Amino acid sequence: MSVAPKVSPPVERHEPPESLAVRYARMAHRGFQPRLGDAVLRGVDIVFSLVALVLLSPFLFLIALALRIASGSPVLYRGSRVGRAGRVFTMYKFRTLTPDAEVRLGPYLGEELTLRTRTEMTPIGRALRATHFDELPQLINVLVGDMAIVGPRPIRPAFFEELCEQVPQYWQRLVVRPGMTGFAQLRMTREMSWSEKLAHDLEYIADRSIGLYLRVIAATVWRVATRFFGRSH
Repeated sequence: MSVAPKVSPPVERHEPPESLAVRYARMAHRGFQPRLGDAVLRGVDIVFSLVALVLLSPFLFLIALALRIASGSPVLYRGSRVGRAGRVFTMYKFRTLTPDAEVRLGPYLGEELTLRTRTEMTPIGRALRATHFDELPQLINVLVGDMAIVGPRPIRPAFFEELCEQVPQYWQRLVVRPGMTGFAQLRMTREMSWSEKLAHDLEYIADRSIGLYLRVIAATVWRVATRFFGRSH
């Protein structure tokens, strides 16, 4: 008499739970409702960044040369940041910190990060940060479509999940490209919470009109100019 082979019960496979960051990125991707003005703003971004890169190229070269002579390579800092719909991209800045500072500063956020960053800053880096000239290479990010001139500032992936836990509305920040400057940056103080910063970002996202875009750029240029000429004197 033959014995029927034993059939093992099917093994249940449990998919790992979806992280909040992944869910928020999907919500942002599906929740985005483009407007006619968005295409216009993107066109202005391309023209503005291209013209600025051409006009500022001698100045950018001098900054790069000064950094190379004073503190060696690399001249550019390349950091991962979370962009629209949660897509991670490489953001460019002039290097303002000592080599490998990103590794040492990685675990910190907020005021603790600000304090520790000061100890890692090079002399040229301190001047670049004070005038925001270290941000100029992000014009490349704008030109290729990773960023916009105006929008919420991009955040490091390491803190993305944490902020999603702290601020339930954070996914709404991901429906537009991150910006070189933003509404929150013009109003921000060190005492401001992430929720308060988010409120300013969402105010811009809800409007994101040509008029507001130009006002933010004008206010940013004025702030940079006053800081530069203030340091010059």
